[in-house]
Amino acid sequence: MLKEKLAKYNIILASGSPRRQQFFRDLNLNFEIRLKDIEEVYPDHLIKEEISDYLAELKSKSFENELNESDLLITSDTIVWLNNKALGKPKDYNEAFTMLKSLSNTNHEVITSVCIKRFNTSKTFHDIAKVYFRNLTDGEINYYIENYQPYDKAGAYGIQDWIGKIGIDKIEGSYFNVMGLPVHKLYKELMIL
Repeated sequence: MLKEKLAKYNIILASGSPRRQQFFRDLNLNFEIRLKDIEEVYPDHLIKEEISDYLAELKSKSFENELNESDLLITSDTIVWLNNKALGKPKDYNEAFTMLKSLSNTNHEVITSVCIKRFNTSKTFHDIAKVYFRNLTDGEINYYIENYQPYDKAGAYGIQDWIGKIGIDKIEGSYFNVMGLPVHKLYKELMIL
C-alpha cells in the first residue's frame, strides 16, 4: 500500500541503524541507504524533543544540495531523557555501565524524531515513550554490556535485547519508538505526502 503511494519517489534512508533499515523493509519500501558522518552536537539550551528534532534536522541538512525533485530523504535521531538530561550513545564500557545504573529502578523517556525532507520542503515530528526499568544488579548490567556491546544505542540499551526482556517492567507508548523509529507516525506522514 505505502510502496505504491511512494512509487514516484527515490526513498533515501540516512541511517546506519540495522533496526531502522529493518523497519523500512517491513514497510515493504524500496529504499537506498546514504550515510554522512555528522557530529551530533546540539546547543546547550535545547531540552527533550528539541534535541532530537534538532539532530534529525541537522542530519537532513547535510544533504541539502544533493536532493533532486524525486528524492525523499528520511533522517532520524533517538535520545533517552532522564533527570532533565539527554543520554546519547555511550563512548565506552564505563559510560554504558553508568547509564544503565542510572536507568535502573526508575523510569525515563525515549524520544525519537524523524525528518522527512524533499527537494524544497521539510517536516519534522517526534514520538515519546516512557520506559520503566526494574532494579538491575551490577552483574546483570555487566553481563549485558559484555555480551551485547550496546555502544550504538541511546541510553546504552536496546529494548529488543536481553536487558529489555529481563529488565523492563512496562512501557507507555510505542515499543517501536523505543527501538528507534515511531513507525506508526512515519507511516501516517508518508501516506499524506
